[in-house]
Amino acid sequence: MAFELPALPYAYDSLGPYMSAETLEFHHDKHHNAYVVNGNNLLKDSGLEGKSLEDVVKESFGKNAGLFNNAAQHYNHLHFWKWMKKGGGGKSLPGKLQALIDSDLGGYDKFRADFMQAGATQFGSGWAWVSLKDGKLAISKTPNGENPLVHGGVPLLGVDVWEHSYYIDYRNARPKYLEAFVDNLINWDYVLELYEAAV
Repeated sequence: MAFELPALPYAYDSLGPYMSAETLEFHHDKHHNAYVVNGNNLLKDSGLEGKSLEDVVKESFGKNAGLFNNAAQHYNHLHFWKWMKKGGGGKSLPGKLQALIDSDLGGYDKFRADFMQAGATQFGSGWAWVSLKDGKLAISKTPNGENPLVHGGVPLLGVDVWEHSYYIDYRNARPKYLEAFVDNLINWDYVLELYEAAV
């Protein structure tokens, strides 16, 4: 199945002031598009052409680094755009998610601190995650394009901590970017949608 670059689910300027139109133009139109183009080239003759994106990610992990890097980043970004919305973030999350965060992650404030810490301490490029693993929510971090799919989990929320995700707006202040993401951008309805699809 060929990879395709989706349109953003909002206007380029709709996430300001937390994420600028310039960041989204570079991140979506250049970086994500490169993963799609390179991924499609590497998919040819890989033996995985007819597989779903999730299966390409899982089956190329540890075996075909080039294909994995591009397919995983394509997967991560397909969701990343939907994990954000204007007026998102903060404590206004669906009751079912709040109950899960309370029971599995020690409550909202602990989730917020632990998730931001995971993103801030990921050395170099990578992601911080909330995933469903063994029936419970878990916070983790991964290098480069790796995601919970290849570690037995289902990604429910991820934040991109590659510099291209924040450098235009925040320079080297990754913690400020993470704070803006959690407090002002998370699309909790999409997190719930992914959770309900996974259980």
